[in-house]
Order: sequence, then structure tokens, then C-alpha cells
Amino acid sequence: MKKIILIPTLALLLFSCGKADNKSIESIISSNNSATISAKKAELQAQITLLEEALSKLDTVKEEALVGIEPVKDSLFAHYLAVQGNINTKENVLIQPEIPGALVSLNVKAGQHVSKGQVLGRVDDGGMSEQLASVENQYALAKTTFERQKNLWSQKIGSEIQFLNAQTQMVSAQKAVAQLKAQLGKTVIKAPFSGVIDEVFVERGEVVSANPRGLMRLVNLNNMYVSTTVPETYIGKLKVGTAVEVTLSSLGKTYVGKVRQVASNINPSNRSFGIEIAVPNNDNLLRPNQVAKLKITDYVNPKALTVPSSSIQKDGQGNLFVYTATAIKGNTAIAKKTIVVLGKSSNNVTEILSGLQAKDLIVTDGANAISEGMKLNF
Repeated sequence: MKKIILIPTLALLLFSCGKADNKSIESIISSNNSATISAKKAELQAQITLLEEALSKLDTVKEEALVGIEPVKDSLFAHYLAVQGNINTKENVLIQPEIPGALVSLNVKAGQHVSKGQVLGRVDDGGMSEQLASVENQYALAKTTFERQKNLWSQKIGSEIQFLNAQTQMVSAQKAVAQLKAQLGKTVIKAPFSGVIDEVFVERGEVVSANPRGLMRLVNLNNMYVSTTVPETYIGKLKVGTAVEVTLSSLGKTYVGKVRQVASNINPSNRSFGIEIAVPNNDNLLRPNQVAKLKITDYVNPKALTVPSSSIQKDGQGNLFVYTATAIKGNTAIAKKTIVVLGKSSNNVTEILSGLQAKDLIVTDGANAISEGMKLNF
């Protein structure tokens, strides 16, 4: 009965005050005084806040929601830079003849393994073998003449000019032999490194010379790497030895490599720099020009507080927050809005720098449908 009497009395009081306040507000607005208007606004907002708090205390019926919760994790957190790169090898060359001529021998075929220095073929020497034999005879004669002249000169027999002429002729013949041997060596085609003959483009007997196609392609798949470019903002974060996860979708396989080279130059057109990642090819499945997806570790925190990225929300003031479960009783709790400061995000997980403690319970499923103070069932 007291409540029934109180409500009309309170309504009458508010009505009377409302009329007075309306007149007061109208007079304040007509005064065109910004300071007075702002002060009145702050006063009314404070009164509204008091009224809302009073209503919340009187409202004993709380909304409820079924949610999923999980504890804040304290674990290793790693952030990755995701880029795309190409598989390559520095030992992938087209074999060229050093001198033109007919290919008199071809000793290999496609798919054959060869060793460094192995003879792959030979080009016709065009008579250089005969020239070499003749020059070697001349050298042998010049050497004998020089040795005899040297013995005579040591006995003071003959002139110094004769001795020097013999020496000069011997040296000239020796150089001619060396030069012809070098030229003749160019007719022999050798493997510059160990690897596999990927393709052969010529046939024995064909006249060959240096050209864009070459004689054959030699590839070594043991020294593979991935080349890519990254933004200049990562200078200092990527160093030689940094771990990289290399995934090839075409193979359905993931390899672990390490950065082996970091470029010293920035490309001015896209503000990036190049890196190379050495990749093991133990199963011999990697091939030049394959496309790879790279995850480069650029940040690691061994004891990071993390939460699912989907549980983080933003309020009207731009604050980032999560809902935590407080006052837990059995399978019920009360929702609390907790402002957080975020670190980095990776794989749908976000690092929390402040605002939460390890093992705090946060709302994950259904977080978008609740508000602070709501009863939670889980």
C-alpha cells in the first residue's frame, strides 16, 4: 500500500519539477551561452546515470544466455609473415660449346646422372691435334738446342747472343704448345658440376655453336632454394638463419628451411628486398620454378597470453574488449566487459598484452549476443 501511495506522489513531484526544468532549459538555450548549456548537459547526464543505476538495482530479473567459455592460454606464440616465392637452384645451366664445329661424340642422354668434370661430348678440333703434334716436336728441338747451348755457355764457349736466342726459341715453343692444348681442350665438353642431364637438344654429327638453346640442360637438385621479396618494414626482423615454413600445394608437402641470404638493396619501385631460403630436397621432389607459400617467423613470445581472435570486440568508444566469466557458480556465471590491449595476431589467435590474466575464463561462443552483467550458462 505504501508503494501505491508513493508512486502518484513521485509522479506529481517529477511533473512539477519537469515544468520548472523545462522553463529553466528553455531559458538556458535562449541565453546562447555555450558554457551554461554544457554545464546543464553534464548535470542532466549525471542524473540519467543515477536513474539507470537505481533501475538496475530494482531489476532483479537478469537476462540469460547460453555461451561457450575457455581459459586464457599462457603458451608459445609465433607471428608469421606469409608470402609467395619460387623454387630455384643456382646449378641449372644450358651447356654450350666453347668453339663451333661438328659434334663428333655425344656421351650422355636425358635423365642421366653425371659427375663434375665428366666428358659429355666432343667437337671436331679442325686439325688442331696435328698442329699440336708439330708444335710439340718444335718445342722438343728448341729445348734440346737450349740445353746444349747452356752447357757450352757454362764453359765460356759460344756467345751470349746464341744462348739467349736458344732460350727465347724454347720459351716461345713452350707457350705455343700450351696455347694449342688450351684450344684443343675447348673441343671437349665437360660437366661444370654434378647433376642430371634434364634435356639434350642436339644429335651427334650436328654442327654446333653457342646459341640460346644450348646443347643440353644440366640441373643439380641438391642445392635448392626459394627466392621471394618482402616489404622493407621487415628489415632487421629477417636475418640469416631465420626459420621458414615452405609449403608446396602441388606436392601437399611442407618443408622447413632457413634464410641463407638477405639482399642489401631496396627495390625503389615496390619498396621491397629479396631473400633466399635454403630448402632440403631429400626426397628429390622439388623442381625449379615451382610455386611455394612461405611462413616466415618474425616474432616469438615464449610465454604469451592468447585468446581466439573472434572473441575480441570493439565498443562505441573504440575500446577493444572481451567478456570474462565472473562469479562462477557451477555452470553459471556473470558476464564482465574487460578492456584489453592487443599484440600480434596469427592463425586466428591474438596476443593479449594487458587486461587479462592466465586462466581467466573468457566467452568465446555467443560473445556477440551478451552484455555486461548478463547471466551466463555454459
